[in-house]
Parts: sequence; C-alpha cells; structure tokens
Amino acid sequence: MKDGIRFTETNSSDDSKGRTWGLEGDLFWIMIGGAFAFVMILLLCFSALKVSLVASLILAAVPLTLCLIYIFVFRQGKPTGYDLDCLDYWLNGSGFSPDYQKRPAHPLCLNNRQTDTSSTI
Repeated sequence: MKDGIRFTETNSSDDSKGRTWGLEGDLFWIMIGGAFAFVMILLLCFSALKVSLVASLILAAVPLTLCLIYIFVFRQGKPTGYDLDCLDYWLNGSGFSPDYQKRPAHPLCLNNRQTDTSSTI
C-alpha cells in the first residue's frame, strides 16, 4: 500500500555535540577542571600550609564557583560564540551601530558656534 509518504535519511545527529550529565558538548571538561582545581587548592591549603578546614574550603571553592558561573551563565543553552561576543562587547562596545553616547558634535552645528557677533562689527 502506497501512502505517498517519503522516508528520507537525515544527518541530524551530526548537529549535536552530545550531552554529559546534562551539560552540552565539552562543558563537562570545564567543570572537571574546576573540580580538579578545588581538590588541589584544598589539599595544598589544608595539608601543606596548615590553614583551617573552613578557610581552605572557602578558598578552594573559588575556582569551582567561577567555572560553574561561566558554564551556566555564558555557555549552557546559549548560541555558539556567545561568551566571546559578550567579552568583545564589554571591551570594545557596540561594533556595527554608532554609539550615540560617544558621538562628537558636528563642527557646523549651530549649537556649538559662537552667537556673539559684536566683535566682528
């Protein structure tokens, strides 16, 4: 029986980089790097430098927290290059449209010219 439905193979699986523990693509490795830095700083502070456990935990949590903020604010669920676009915008300002805040005054504008003409008479 012919229904008129055409079956076409697609390569839609090539568009996804996959997911690991709910994180898209290679974001898992950034989190692993933050966890590794957490463990190394904790061991260094608590064992080698004899800092208290609470202070060591607080200090060691900084790189892991920064990695998680980077992942969930700038990368997870965002388009490719979103983090670099934000950095470029913060460093250079808007790129394709004029920035009206920094626009210089036009030299022939009447508001900027002297209106006192008594010295010319």
